[in-house]
Amino acid sequence: MHAQETVYLEIALRLLAALAIGALIGMERSYQGRPAGFRTHALVCLASAVLMLVTVYEALWFAGAGQARVQIDPTRMAQGIMTGIGFLGAGAIIKEGLTVRGLTTAASIWITASIGILVGIGFYVPAGLAAALTLGTLSLFRWIESRMPALLYYDFTLRAEESRAMPEVELRRFLARHGMSVSRLSWRFRRGEGVAEYRMTIRADSEASVQRMCAELKTRDEISEYRVVPIGT
Repeated sequence: MHAQETVYLEIALRLLAALAIGALIGMERSYQGRPAGFRTHALVCLASAVLMLVTVYEALWFAGAGQARVQIDPTRMAQGIMTGIGFLGAGAIIKEGLTVRGLTTAASIWITASIGILVGIGFYVPAGLAAALTLGTLSLFRWIESRMPALLYYDFTLRAEESRAMPEVELRRFLARHGMSVSRLSWRFRRGEGVAEYRMTIRADSEASVQRMCAELKTRDEISEYRVVPIGT
């Protein structure tokens, strides 16, 4: 087999490896119902490998690459790739009200591009190890995270009759009785409407405590409206 044919075989192997690794990571994202999934991650990893081949095999397309006066620096291509991936990752992040979603998907796109760079320069063992660690993080760590104790934060709005609204001190005692505390508090009052409104961020240790609080609020006649919105990623 000629030397040039061997080079092209190596290029094909690297591209196929990048495509397969990106597809594996993307399958996990697709399974979780994320918008950037199977095809997106496969293309990101493949594109990163393709761009790195431009510098690794520069001698095949640039006649001056073998001359001493030409300085080849593949790391500059890697820097450009990671800068471009930042824009793609930003597009995967969605803000829905007070909740931010897509941070893990953006991070997975970033690591997929990094793995593609490793495959593109022929670092198969580090690329395989990085792929295994990435898949383990996305799957195993999800199981661990779901069982980790964590504080829950909610955006809480409470509207009550002006004459019967709870004072702030009483409201804080009410929340404390249900195992919650106030992180930030603001209030609004407009004369003539007959309604006092509290807006705050509350911190709870479980969803059950929030449900108990809501059940009690429903039984209080002076409460005209309340709204509880989870804050998370």
